[in-house]
Amino acid sequence: MRQVRRPHEDGPVADGSGNGGETGPGDQTVALDLERLILDAPRKYTPYQAARAADVPMELATRFWRAMGFPDIGQSRALTDGDVIALRRLAGLVESGLLSEPMAIQVARSTGQTTARLAGWQMDTFLDNLTQAVEPGLTRADVAYPLVELLLPELEQFLVYVWRRQLAAVTGRVVQAAEDTEITSGRLAVGFADLVGFTRLSRRLEEEELGELVESFENTCSDLIAGHGGRVVKTLGDEILYVSEDPATAAEIALSLVETLAKEDSMPALRVGMAFGTVTSRMGDVFGTTVNLASRLTSIAPKDAVLVDGELAAALEQNGVVPPSDLTEGAPPEQDGHEHRFHIQPMWRRPVRGLGLVEPWLLSRHVSTD
Repeated sequence: MRQVRRPHEDGPVADGSGNGGETGPGDQTVALDLERLILDAPRKYTPYQAARAADVPMELATRFWRAMGFPDIGQSRALTDGDVIALRRLAGLVESGLLSEPMAIQVARSTGQTTARLAGWQMDTFLDNLTQAVEPGLTRADVAYPLVELLLPELEQFLVYVWRRQLAAVTGRVVQAAEDTEITSGRLAVGFADLVGFTRLSRRLEEEELGELVESFENTCSDLIAGHGGRVVKTLGDEILYVSEDPATAAEIALSLVETLAKEDSMPALRVGMAFGTVTSRMGDVFGTTVNLASRLTSIAPKDAVLVDGELAAALEQNGVVPPSDLTEGAPPEQDGHEHRFHIQPMWRRPVRGLGLVEPWLLSRHVSTD
């Protein structure tokens, strides 16, 4: 592996820490070299100079930067031409009327939060795993520069590809919503999948073992949810939140999660709670009573079992994937013309904190009586 290239700038540069300190050329660090490589531009502007070059009021520029997750840096010379262009583009969207100022702030915040997590994960993974076995005479810092230099264009292109694919999928759902009153109403099936006894287990496992367990859980669940047509909203270590426009799809995901993880000897038991109803979506997350109910049902679900609320149970019956007699009096399963996939059984009514009296339904696979 070749030695690292370190393109030093002439003259002092700001350290970017927000304290306004400066370092001389002799104190250049690999972090600054990597920043120059990744940004493909030298540090050039103070925040005031960047805002002026972009023709954006300093107050608005500061709001944009904070929304993107960048710290206040005083008057350090730490910004580049790329920062000026980004400011100009955001302000231009507001000036053209395409976005209101609050919406532009939300765009900056959602993009910053999402990409910060992605960038953190990528660098933790690549730099940690790929620089462990460094060659004699080279430090991990020496290896980092050529490694990032090779990865950067590939990761950039892949990021754009995935973003466009995701944007196309979301746009399709929005267009479909115009024709589908069920989707227009904002009604979604919301599911929580939670590992049982995870806190207790985490005290017994070594840090590396715990990390492998969480990664295996997230990967298995994410792949299965995506494969069935659901959407992962977020993962919280031992818990994953997903949604689906189709109640039957959400039910299939829930049972498949339980069945799949039950085959893994190293994986704790799983419990899933689901609810169906109106959901508020914001910055990729979901909120509302339906989400809260799904979470509460998860907390009371038995091990390796799925609990659903009455709305989801009714939606499954309406879709013909459970026998009518599971909920109401009706035709025998063999005579109603549907292929039943699930069975639902009423459980005991119980008070749920903040939501009053709730009657959960136990979801399972349908077994034919033929």
